[in-house]
Amino acid sequence: MLFSKKLLTVVLVVILIGLVLYVFVFRRSPDSDERTTPGEAAEEKEAPAEAPIPIKVTEAVVGDLTITLKSPGEAVTDRRVTVKSEVSGIVKSLLTRESQPVRKGDMLLELDDKEYKLDLESAEADRLQNLSELLLEKQFSESEGESLPAVQEKMYRAEVEYERARISYREGKISEEEFQEAYKRCEMALIESGEMKEEIMAAAKGLSQSEIRVKKARMDLEKTKITAPFSGVVFGIKVSPSEHLPANSELFSLVNLDRIQVHAKVLESEVGKIKAGRNASLRFSSYPDQVFRGRVAAVSPVINPEDRSCNVIVDVDNPRHEIKPGMHAEVELVTEIHQNKLLVPQDAVLTREGRKLVFVVEEGLAKWRYVQVGLENEDFAEILPSERATEGVREGEAVIIDGHFTLAHDAKVRIVE
Repeated sequence: MLFSKKLLTVVLVVILIGLVLYVFVFRRSPDSDERTTPGEAAEEKEAPAEAPIPIKVTEAVVGDLTITLKSPGEAVTDRRVTVKSEVSGIVKSLLTRESQPVRKGDMLLELDDKEYKLDLESAEADRLQNLSELLLEKQFSESEGESLPAVQEKMYRAEVEYERARISYREGKISEEEFQEAYKRCEMALIESGEMKEEIMAAAKGLSQSEIRVKKARMDLEKTKITAPFSGVVFGIKVSPSEHLPANSELFSLVNLDRIQVHAKVLESEVGKIKAGRNASLRFSSYPDQVFRGRVAAVSPVINPEDRSCNVIVDVDNPRHEIKPGMHAEVELVTEIHQNKLLVPQDAVLTREGRKLVFVVEEGLAKWRYVQVGLENEDFAEILPSERATEGVREGEAVIIDGHFTLAHDAKVRIVE
C-alpha cells in the first residue's frame, strides 16, 4: 500500500513537470495570434533570391599613354601697351571707358587740334611760296617763248585757288580731305606751269626745309587723334575730358586677351623631357572644375641660377577672356608619349591580398582577372599581356569601374549608365 502511494506521487510530479515544460517551452507566445501553415514554413526555409548588384563599366582600349609632370605657372600676355600722348593739348573727347573691348584702329581719344591745323596751314603756305619762287626763277630762265607775265599768271591762279580752299576749310565749308585735294591741285599747277628739271621736282617733293615743316606739322596734327594700335581691352584710364596734357602723358593701357601665355617653371632635371609643340593642360584656382588646353610654344634656353628652374612658355586660346594676366595656374605638361598600349581606367584596378586585379563582365556575372600593370598616369594604367586565359584583359572587354569594391567572383551584376 505504501509502495502504491509513492508510485502515485512520482507520476503526479512527472505530469506537473510536463505541464510546466509545455507552458514555458513548447507553447507559442500568447502575443502571437498567427499560426504557420506547412506551406509558409517551407517558404521560410528557402533562401531569398540574390539581387544583381548595380555597376558601371567601360571598355579596355588600345591607345596612347601620356606621362606628364605638373608645374606652377603664371598667366601673362605678350600684347600689352601703355598708350601715351605724343603731343600736348587739351582732351577734347574721351571715347572709351574702363574694361571696354575695342578693335584695331578705333578712335579712343581726341585732343584739341586747332593749333596744329594752323601750324600745318602755315607750313603749307611757306612751302608754296618757296616753290613759287623756285619755279618762277627756273621758268623764266628756261622758258621757250613764254613770257614772264604768263608764268606769273599761272602761279597766281594756283595760289588764289589754294588761299580760297584754306579759308573755306577754316570756316568749316569744306572737309580736311577736300582741302588736301585743293592743296595738291595747286602744287601740280605750279609744277605744270613749265618744263621742270629733275632738281626742281626734287625740291618740290621734300628736300627743302619748307617741305620738312609741312610733314612735321601734318604728323603732329595726326597725333591729336589716339587710335587703338591693336584689338584688345582698355583699362587703367588716367585722363578726363577737358584736361590739359603735356606731351608723353600716360593715357590708359590696352591689353589683348584673345591669346594668353602661361609661364611655367620646370626643374632643371626635368627640362630635357619638355618639347615644343606638345600639349598641356591648365587649371586655374578661379575655375577649379575647368580644364584649359594649351600647347608648349617654347622652352627657355636659360636656367635660373637661384632655383635651378627653366621657363616653359605655353600658348592658351582665351576667346571668352576668362583667363586674366597674373592668374596662377597648375600646368600639366606632357613629357612622354607611349603609343599602342592596352589601357583601362585607374578606377578599374583593385588590389587584393597584394595582387592587382580587374573585374570584367561575362554573361551578367562579375569575373575577376589578375593583371600585370605596366606604365601608368593619373587616369589610365597599361595592362600587360598574359599567357593565362584566366588572367589579363582583352581589347574591347567591359571592365567595371564603379560598384566593384566589395564584389565577389561570379556575383550577379547589372550595368547602369
